[in-house]
Amino acid sequence: MSEGQIFRVAVDAMGGDHAPEETVAGAVEAAREGNVQVGLVGDPTVVQAEIEKHDTSGLPILPIESEGFIEEGEQPAIALRQKPKASVVVATSLVKKGMADGAVTMGSTGGAMAAAAVILGMMEGIERPALGGPIVGFAPNTVILDVGSNVDCRPSQLLSFGVIGDLWARIFWDVKNPRVSLLSVGSEFGKGNKQVRETSELFAKSGLNFVGNLEPHELPAGNVDVAVTDGFVGNVVMKLTEGIGQASIDLLRDGLQGRLSNDEIDSLAAELYEKTHVANHNGGGPLLGVNGVSIVGHGSGKREEVKRAIGIAKMLHDLGFTERLRDELAAVHGKVGG
Repeated sequence: MSEGQIFRVAVDAMGGDHAPEETVAGAVEAAREGNVQVGLVGDPTVVQAEIEKHDTSGLPILPIESEGFIEEGEQPAIALRQKPKASVVVATSLVKKGMADGAVTMGSTGGAMAAAAVILGMMEGIERPALGGPIVGFAPNTVILDVGSNVDCRPSQLLSFGVIGDLWARIFWDVKNPRVSLLSVGSEFGKGNKQVRETSELFAKSGLNFVGNLEPHELPAGNVDVAVTDGFVGNVVMKLTEGIGQASIDLLRDGLQGRLSNDEIDSLAAELYEKTHVANHNGGGPLLGVNGVSIVGHGSGKREEVKRAIGIAKMLHDLGFTERLRDELAAVHGKVGG
């Protein structure tokens, strides 16, 4: 995207625990920062009422009509058929039609994934969208994927995750030759289950800088740039990190009460929260492997997280991440013959 060109984002105004109040507020703040045109997708009466709570004079914000929304717990495939005009579906369709450069939702992850896969389509070598990113704040430059969208994976899918992570590290962190690893129960070659062993053989032929297995306790050290695993293990790692983080925050507050001021305790707690709840703090992450920019935020996210999620969408679009990833996947799968 050329300098100064506006980024058009379709925001699912009805998705999330605090929608539409917080989704609209976050979108308005993003528009105020400049170079962002926001389409707020939802019930037009409800969305317009929220817009009118803010001073939007001169801001490129417009409501876009949809009908209903996909709720957490609904079967995504069924919901897509029963709610073809749901807010996340309409927002994703705007990207497909070229009327938006990216879509953002704080709603159902399953609904967003299904909409992106069906409407935008998958890149060759990817069967379902992958979720990933730096989820351990002590290692902010280590991308872990998948973290929840693909709980059962074949070695070829894990190889694709390695390619995604490799490109991520090169684009976002300017790492020339990213170190790619596989999460396993032991660092020695050959350790792990059948899935890990077969994937190691593919990585060895891929041309990636594969440095072998990585044990989970090594993640906070940041000694690799990419850690690859299936979505089951990745989601466990992410939620365990968040759970230990929250328990540590509670312990810290109890232990320091009366020893430090409340402001000092709050500052330490906030820092620890950022280290252990990275995805929440960032506002969400991209669905990787789909033919377009689609960002899924956390359902509990408020206006600041919505604004950050829009910022992530803009950054991916500006960097041409989707197009570059498509080329990288084709090149690596050509090397391994799959």
